Amino acid sequence: MARGLLRFLLSGASLAALLVAALPAQASPAFEDPPPDKIVIKVATVNGSGCPQGTTAVAVSEDNTAFTVTYSDYLAQVGGNSDPTAFRKNCQLSLVVHVPGGFTYAIASADYRGFAALQSGSNAMQRASYYFQGSPNTQFRSHPFSGPLNDNWQATDETDWAQLVWAPCGVQRNFNINTELRVNLGSSSPSKVSFMTMDSTDGDISTVYHLAWKQCPGK
Repeated sequence: MARGLLRFLLSGASLAALLVAALPAQASPAFEDPPPDKIVIKVATVNGSGCPQGTTAVAVSEDNTAFTVTYSDYLAQVGGNSDPTAFRKNCQLSLVVHVPGGFTYAIASADYRGFAALQSGSNAMQRASYYFQGSPNTQFRSHPFSGPLNDNWQATDETDWAQLVWAPCGVQRNFNINTELRVNLGSSSPSKVSFMTMDSTDGDISTVYHLAWKQCPGK
């Protein structure tokens, strides 16, 4: 079965420039250059039908502007001989992020890409949420898709400056990412397969997160 490719980009730097231009002159957003010291990101837990054990890895860029989560098995489908539970796949990542002293970070925007083969009458949804352990602030975004569709798909999330959820200063909190793919038969023929994918037959999928940085108060 053909599979698609997802590249998920969170661009703190480009969004910061747009936000600065949109804010009143007296406002002074606290975006900073990335800290010079290396950040360290480790996977604390990985749970979900879209990321079985051994199919997920994390790497950090040398310039501290991004980290990459790589998946190798993430596919939701219905119809035909599909498993009844395959219509929904999800992945919950809990990341331990050690940042240089005096700095904090936030996730500013997201571009999602993948591949979908949806029969006429079927529909699908991509959903994501981001939150820090113990924080009541959670960002949710959902994107619906309808068949017929047999192509790459893309969806973009953006977070306003006032709604950015920053990691708490001076406290170690895991950063949680929960993604989901869901495909429904709708009025399509049950004998025909519809699917939505976050993986690729020609290589692992790379999900790239870019970070917005600012200094903590008093630093």
